[in-house]
Amino acid sequence: MRILWMLVLLTLAGSVFAADYAREKKWADEILPGIVVGNPVYLEQPNGHKFLTLYTPVKDAKAALVIVHGLGIHPDWGLIGVLRSQLPDHGYTTLSVQMPVLDNAAKAAAYTATFPDAVQRLKLAVDFLKAKGYGKIGFVSHSMGSRMSYEYLSAKPDPAIKAWVAIGMPISADYRKVNMPVLDLYGQNDLPDVLNNAAARKATLQGKPGSEQMQVARADHFFTDMDTQLVDIVATYLNQQFK
Repeated sequence: MRILWMLVLLTLAGSVFAADYAREKKWADEILPGIVVGNPVYLEQPNGHKFLTLYTPVKDAKAALVIVHGLGIHPDWGLIGVLRSQLPDHGYTTLSVQMPVLDNAAKAAAYTATFPDAVQRLKLAVDFLKAKGYGKIGFVSHSMGSRMSYEYLSAKPDPAIKAWVAIGMPISADYRKVNMPVLDLYGQNDLPDVLNNAAARKATLQGKPGSEQMQVARADHFFTDMDTQLVDIVATYLNQQFK
């Protein structure tokens, strides 16, 4: 009987924390009519689920960038929309990816159950860009998207990935586990988890070529009213990596 109950609980947990595909579709239905920059492209996972990406190619691009949003939102939201649509002006193709989302009431801790799904999507995004002929790829991620990117990048993925800008990383990620240069970027007025773990993250960047940590004065977790400064910081760092 105990084993039976454990199986029931595991089944319920899986149903509670499975990616909410209906919510993904709702996001897509809301944002696609207003997309001006970029083109919608659906990539398909092995389970048959097709997830939205927003692809903005640039002729003679310096590199292609996978753009990864935060908790429970979509690939054109807020600062992610700014980055995916403005970094092409700096010579970068962008592919902004719909990451797994849960129910609106789900807490950040619940999202760890979606990490295998997230890693799979990021690999498919990289494969898509490589199939388009891009031999140099970077990552630009925010908040929960930085955690998801860490899960993928710390597993030593495709060597075509040459740089990562991790914005608002909320954990003490060990950047020694990733094999590319990292910019750990956060705001002076960021979330407590981001600020409290900043020193630990910085310690893992020591001696890592091309890597640095940067705190931006007056910035909050979302770089509110600082779009131009955020894009300039990210582009300047990427330009150093993709010379």
